Amino acid sequence: MEDNKIVELYWERSQTAIAETQNKYGRYCHYIAYNILYSNEDSEECVNDTYLRAWDSMPPHRPERLSAFLGKITRNLALDRYDRSRAQKRSSNVEVALSELEECIPDVRGGLSVADEIVLRDATNGFLASLPVRTRKVFVRRYWYLSTVKDIACDLDMSESNVKVLLLRTRQRFKSYLEKEGIVI
Repeated sequence: MEDNKIVELYWERSQTAIAETQNKYGRYCHYIAYNILYSNEDSEECVNDTYLRAWDSMPPHRPERLSAFLGKITRNLALDRYDRSRAQKRSSNVEVALSELEECIPDVRGGLSVADEIVLRDATNGFLASLPVRTRKVFVRRYWYLSTVKDIACDLDMSESNVKVLLLRTRQRFKSYLEKEGIVI
């Protein structure tokens, strides 16, 4: 089913919306959650919570890209769950991936104003658009989907060391790009 038809089902408050969302995006959302949580049970709960959040958000929100909308919800839910369980168990891949980005993005622990969020988002999108396709895939897989270096290397037919070097150079370029855009690190 087309995304606009699924969104319309949400707006009509049809229970079919959730079933159609699950059919089309269930595996995608599970992939995102699993790369953060490394638990099928926790990932399934996040995916189910994603459907509930989507139900609660539509209406009034009408997403332009349903996949991105659902992916963002799933990722945020999984990161929240990860933060809650971090004291009990550590998933070094998530810790390492997030710490790698600390060197090139501003400290946002105090929160950002809406204007600053928009500037950072637009700068990030501009940077990603400037990258070659393969480099962009590696960067997004690592820092948005939080895939392991090993998984990225295997899926993109690269060596792990090649992925690490590519990520290092891309982070350095990202930091320089943000500084040129006037975003203080």
